[in-house]
Amino acid sequence: MTTETAPRPAASAPAPAPAWARRAAHAIALCALPSGLWRIAMAFGVYVGYSDQVLRDIFDIPGWGVAYVVGLSVLIELGALFPLLLVSDRWLPVPPGVLAPLAWTASGILVLVALWQLVVALTVESQTYLASGTAQTVWGLVFAPLFAIPALMTAVTWSYAKRHRARP
Repeated sequence: MTTETAPRPAASAPAPAPAWARRAAHAIALCALPSGLWRIAMAFGVYVGYSDQVLRDIFDIPGWGVAYVVGLSVLIELGALFPLLLVSDRWLPVPPGVLAPLAWTASGILVLVALWQLVVALTVESQTYLASGTAQTVWGLVFAPLFAIPALMTAVTWSYAKRHRARP
């Protein structure tokens, strides 16, 4: 007597990410780009509103501060590419059960960091180093897109979690 087992149904792949989620994930990387380019310009001596003395004393530029500022810009941009994993249908380095909590954690941290940066940006000390006028306007324009990242990341994470929770 042979017992035949019914074939297991194959786990169906989650629905593809909606177009708005894909656009939001790409927008995150683009939102991080202006501030990174501004930092890199500062590291390589382009005038961005800081005096030479402030660059030397506060940022240690020229010096190890160049590596720090460029490295920070690269790390932030690499981090801004993380949401692309949440909308990718081709490559997933970690299982959804690990990626979803990681993405929710990242979203929460980004909200806290954005709030903290808002506090820092409005403090008297942070305003005293940067020249007023055009330099502050440019600084505001290049850093403002960073405040969109927490909302975009939360939306992309929600879409990812919803798609992977709906799997049979």
